Amino acid sequence: MIKKILLLGSGELGKEFVIAAKRKGQYVVACDSYAGAPAMQVADACEVFNMLDGDELDAVVAKHKPDIIVPEIEAIRTERLYHFEEEGIQVVPSARAVNFTMNRKAIRDLAAKELGLKTARYFYAKSLDELKAAAQKIGFPCVVKPLMSSSGKGQSLVKSADELEQAWEYGCSGSRGDIKELIIEEFIHFDCEITLLTVTQKNGPTLFCPPIGHVQKGGDYRESFQPAYVTPEHLAEAQRMAAKVTESLTGAGIWGVEFFLSHRDGVYFSELSPRPHDTGMVTLAGTQNLNEFELHLRAVLGLPIPGVTQERMGASAVILSPIASKEQPRYRGMEDVCGETDTYLRIFGKPYTKVNRRMGVVLCYAPNGSDMDALRDKCKAAAAKVEVY
Repeated sequence: MIKKILLLGSGELGKEFVIAAKRKGQYVVACDSYAGAPAMQVADACEVFNMLDGDELDAVVAKHKPDIIVPEIEAIRTERLYHFEEEGIQVVPSARAVNFTMNRKAIRDLAAKELGLKTARYFYAKSLDELKAAAQKIGFPCVVKPLMSSSGKGQSLVKSADELEQAWEYGCSGSRGDIKELIIEEFIHFDCEITLLTVTQKNGPTLFCPPIGHVQKGGDYRESFQPAYVTPEHLAEAQRMAAKVTESLTGAGIWGVEFFLSHRDGVYFSELSPRPHDTGMVTLAGTQNLNEFELHLRAVLGLPIPGVTQERMGASAVILSPIASKEQPRYRGMEDVCGETDTYLRIFGKPYTKVNRRMGVVLCYAPNGSDMDALRDKCKAAAAKVEVY
């Protein structure tokens, strides 16, 4: 059962996955485009290279001869994963899943056109003129995103035609890889957004975690909480959609499936990540019997998962950097947070800062049946006490 795992992307989510893997005795090689990335600090070995360079990726795979490849980010030459899979290397969840979900065009067309899931109306644009034409059909407000990006990079809420040129420039600048094409979507007047962590297994049924509510700003996660209140009929519909799309994409692992919920219009499929989800960091507060990283590892290794149970309520709030610096970041206020009851502080260990970069997270928990609004307020107040400088 001891496997060599090649982790492609070594951020904070990758770090927690490596910790879970090491607790099961696995050997992990952490890869990223810069040295000292969070997951590298806890892995057995590391590699620094451009994962969008297919030849460099091939060379690292040939060097380490991994049993399993676990992608954690989008900026990967994903078409090479089919070749590795053909060679007998397990790709998580599968090469098909990674290729489809790393590109919004592929996953949206699969969900809307092939599987018939309800989504926002959308068009694609390869030029500013095409974006303007699509906006006339969609109407305002609308949402403009790169086809390939993460953490809200390049995403805009466009309220008028005067903002389209800026949205085009911002979308192209925020695009990962060499794809310069945007997706424009109608704005859904939703009541809430949720992440439904979905676990597909090699030898077991698909499992669902309690729904996670989250708040985004500029398309990037700022806080999450579990469980989010979802009506039984809406939860059943979200689970049906999540099961359908993950079954089509194939493979074993955890998926972060995002939905918009509207009391009037029902459930809309939004996006999907074939790996642990940033909003799922709330599970580190002990909200479930197994957190999302432990679930991912068990699914990857084919270890049994008896079930997912809610243990208590939890909330997370991110710690953002207000500065950009190549120097090792420092922190004030950690003592204040650690003095709070039922609270955890996680500093990711990133070696440099950018404005609004996530540098850590605060997690708070409370017994089931507690006041969720009060728990969220407590968590956000604690996160605000930590200053990055």
